[in-house]
Order: sequence, then C-alpha cells, then structure tokens
Amino acid sequence: MNDTFLEIDGSFGEGGGAILRLSAGYSILFNQPIRINNIRANRPKPGLRLQHVLGLKTLAELTNSQLSECKVGTREITLIPNKQLLPKINVNIATAASIGLLLQPIQIACLNLKRLNPIEISLSGGGTFGKWAPDLNYLNEVTYKIFKNSGLNIEIKIQKHGFYPKGGAQVKCIISPLKQNLIPINLTELGNIDIIEGEIIITNQLRRKRDNIAERIRKSIKQQIKRNLKIETEIKYTWVSSTSPGVGLSLWAHSDNGAIISTGTILGEKRISSEKLGIIAADELIKYVKNEIPVDNYLSDQLIPLMAYVKEQPSRIKVLEITNHTKTNLELIKKFINRDYIITKEKHYFLIEYQ
Repeated sequence: MNDTFLEIDGSFGEGGGAILRLSAGYSILFNQPIRINNIRANRPKPGLRLQHVLGLKTLAELTNSQLSECKVGTREITLIPNKQLLPKINVNIATAASIGLLLQPIQIACLNLKRLNPIEISLSGGGTFGKWAPDLNYLNEVTYKIFKNSGLNIEIKIQKHGFYPKGGAQVKCIISPLKQNLIPINLTELGNIDIIEGEIIITNQLRRKRDNIAERIRKSIKQQIKRNLKIETEIKYTWVSSTSPGVGLSLWAHSDNGAIISTGTILGEKRISSEKLGIIAADELIKYVKNEIPVDNYLSDQLIPLMAYVKEQPSRIKVLEITNHTKTNLELIKKFINRDYIITKEKHYFLIEYQ
C-alpha cells in the first residue's frame, strides 16, 4: 500500500456525492489512502449529507478500513484502506437514501474480490427507487448482468421496496468471489433486439377500483414502442407494500450481441399522467435503439471502473453522449492508476476506450 495520502478536491468535476462514492471505492480497490477536501463545496448545503456519511461508514466497516470522524456537514475526510472484508454486515438506513448509490463504492471495491465465501450485506430502510439514482431492478437486470459476463457476480434480493420520503426497504446484496480474472468489456454494436422487457413497481396506496394506474402506464409504453420500433414488449407490473406511496419503473432489452440497454430509473410524479410517464419511459429506450447504441448513459458510468481496472486487454464501449458524471469518473480514476482513456467522437455517438 502507498502510505502517502492521495489528495482529492471534492469540488472537482460535477462536484457532488459521486466524487465521494467513486474515490472511496477506488481507495479500497487500489489500496490507496485518500484525503478528500472541499466536499460538495459548490452545493447549496456543502459538506456531507446523511446518506454520504452512511455510505462511507458502511464501506469502512465492511472492509475494516480507517475512516476519519465524519458527520453531516463535514467537508474533509480521510480513508486508509484495508481488505479484510467481513463476511456479513447489517446496515440500518433511517431515511429514504438510495440503496443503489450506497452499494456503488462497495461494488467498485469488490472488483478484485478474492476469498472463499460470498459477502452478504443486509439493508434495512432506504429507498429502492429514488431521483438521480439507479433503482435495484435496473442494477439486477442491466448493470449486474453485464458485470456477470465479465466475471463479477452480484445479486440483489428485494424483500420490501422503499420510496421517498420514508424509505423502509428490506434488501439483501450478495457479492460472490471471483472465479476467474475479469474479462474486458467490448460493447460497440447494438445488434438485434427481439423483445423489450420491463417492470413497473407500484405501491398499494395507489390502487383504484376503476382506474388501474399500472395498466395505463404499461399500455402507453406498448403503444409508443409499437408505433416507433415495431418490437414486441413483455412488461409486467407488481403491486407492493411500502411505507410511502410511489411508482418506479425501468425498461431493458437484450440484444444478440450481448448488449443490454435500458431507460434507467423512471419515477412517477404527481404532475405527470400515467400515459405521459409511459411515453417518457418508451422514448428513453427508443433513442438508443434508433441510434444503435449498446450502452445507455447510466450504464456507462457503472462500467468505467471495471474497464479501467482490467488491463490485460482493451475495453471499449459505444455511448450516445458523454455525461458530466462520465467525464468526472474518467478523470478521477486517472488519479489512482497510470492509465489513460481515449474518446472518439462520431456523428451520432462516442467511443470510450481503454487500450
């Protein structure tokens, strides 16, 4: 391990919580102590928020790493990594903080997981769906299936869904040891898609005798996709018990090239009708299919750590755009490893490559 702290400016790039999550995950993965200052310096409420504190403490406890004292409002932290991972950990979340975001640094830290038995993370509370965060269906059906193709096996078991503002989810995450060296990712062609799948999660508080909201959403999705793509759909809806009412959905599609594209997380809102919500979801997927893009904007952020970490062979992905999160991720990882990326701009897409 390098004993010198790597200094990271928390206002770097998009300057939000992603800097914390990514840096903490990379610290464990590359065995590099870090000091992050200016945490969320340009945000209306600078410093750590409660969900950031919880995420850092969970990662430190799971890996037996040394985390400096931190609380809501803290603007500088240090993390000294360790790799003595616990076999089990229980996490209590008192808010609707995103479970998907909490797991992000953990999945990065476990890219080189070498042990005999799986790690089991039990989470009580938090949200399975939330704004600006990957929902757990998306992680299971998209991110973690692409990870599995590279050799990293992560599974999420949802026992209870949680929505804003109270959360209250019950979830287990199981991370299995690597059985082989990770395989590079090469997703540059979409290929053919025969069917578009998806699931609408809707809470029992929104049941109506004469108005099935979930069916209206599904019908709208099917009509919009049929109108634009003429591809069959298989979209289910599931009524669930949850402390707070909510609607969340994601669509995904497997191609014959091994690509999986998705809408990312789509949330219901009071000002958006069921029909409009269905159109928003369908249009998000349609744009990737029409432009023959094999990696959606949300997945590209998730894949970059794995692409940069696997050095034996090149990795490359084709994306519709380079988001601010993607730029931040690409530049941040350069601070940990001596490896650069190449971005090639074409007419309707970008190629991101690690040679």
